[in-house]
Amino acid sequence: MDSFAKNPEIQKHRWLILIAVCMFTFMSTLDGSIVNIALPVMSRDLKIPMNQAEWVVSIYLIVICALLLLFGKLGDAYGKIRIFKLGSILFTVGSLLCGFNSGLTFLLAARALQAVGAAMTMSTNNGIITEVFPFSERGRALGTIGSFVALGSIAGPGVGGLILAHLHWGYIFLINVPVGIIAILLGMKILPKDITLSNQRIDKTGSALFALVMVTLFAGVFLGQEVGFVHPSILTLFAVALLAFIWFIRTELRVEIPVLDLRIFRNANFTISIFCAFLIFVANFFFNVISPFYLENARGLAANYAGYALMTFPIVQVVVAPIAGAISDKIGPELLTFIGLILISISQVGYIFVGLSTPLWIFMFFVGLVGFGNGVFQAPNNSIVMNSVEVKDLGIAGGVNALARELGMIIGISVATTVLFSSMSHTAGHTVTSYVPAQPELFISGMHVAFMVSLAICLVATVITGVRLLRK
Repeated sequence: MDSFAKNPEIQKHRWLILIAVCMFTFMSTLDGSIVNIALPVMSRDLKIPMNQAEWVVSIYLIVICALLLLFGKLGDAYGKIRIFKLGSILFTVGSLLCGFNSGLTFLLAARALQAVGAAMTMSTNNGIITEVFPFSERGRALGTIGSFVALGSIAGPGVGGLILAHLHWGYIFLINVPVGIIAILLGMKILPKDITLSNQRIDKTGSALFALVMVTLFAGVFLGQEVGFVHPSILTLFAVALLAFIWFIRTELRVEIPVLDLRIFRNANFTISIFCAFLIFVANFFFNVISPFYLENARGLAANYAGYALMTFPIVQVVVAPIAGAISDKIGPELLTFIGLILISISQVGYIFVGLSTPLWIFMFFVGLVGFGNGVFQAPNNSIVMNSVEVKDLGIAGGVNALARELGMIIGISVATTVLFSSMSHTAGHTVTSYVPAQPELFISGMHVAFMVSLAICLVATVITGVRLLRK
């Protein structure tokens, strides 16, 4: 880290390095959310049922979760920049292949390749920036990455809607190719050679077990939403996930160099920040799932106008996060994370009281407020995570940070839909699994219950962070 921070050539290019890293951070997170809006079109075009089309989203998230820890460790052992560069090439090639209309099997294979590349870039981006930037600028740099994570995670419906209004669905993936090529060429020119290499052996058993846990757990979650969670095959998947997880923990406690050194979680600052990041991504994806239903179905907005309204969240966060990062460099990150979480919690209270007759500007105010809160929270929180570990563990810390984000996305989507439709079913007195056009008030009541759950999740993170702040 010191060599990068003191190397004048690298310091001269540090902001260009940040741009190259942010381009792939944005694209890899965008591709987790942009496909949702295109699923009906893809289902029609590929002549497949909607539940099969949904695997285009699911396989991407599952593969990323399965591989993040492995690539974080490979980055520590053989070079974060080497792994990042290879990942950027695989992601761009995968994006190109996804754009071909060659049937579902080919598309899923291309999405898996794209996800491998995304996992390689996601698990190393924070580590690279932490190495390259001096301590005095690190908060601002990590805040900028946090902005692009937020922009990618939440801008999907808006960007996807704009593309679909004018072009074939394949361009949702093909748009990554020119951006990817520019970022690869920029990276080849300005990314330095790795210097912090541990050359440690990779824990193959632990890596395989962790991948098995992620695949069986989330295959069970996604398939369970289709066939029911008490179906024998779903229960079998969950049982395999549980057994593999127990085996994984036992393996990691025994091996000399584990893929996930559980001792890292003894660091209270690291563990609290990772857990709070996870909870806030769960809450954010409650919003991500429910708000398009509210705007398009309940309020009757066209998809592109709904997309514009939802872009308030990432645009506000993109502006606020680097500023919050710069402030955290001066005053420390703990107070800012607490303020950010309070703002996010207030926004959830606002959503609970939004109804069919609420002026749209009031709804958009709360959308902007959650973006502001996330901007204030994410950058300082990332700083705490990355500054609380040793140099040799930066890769794995970045991998765990990205994993918390991806798990939050998947669990947020799953829990939000489950709570929403369970509440609607309870109110209706019969099973409801989609929006009921004749009964918008049924959706509004379910939405209010879902945001009460989301508020509770935010309050847990706020209390934990508040206690840490008081103790400090």
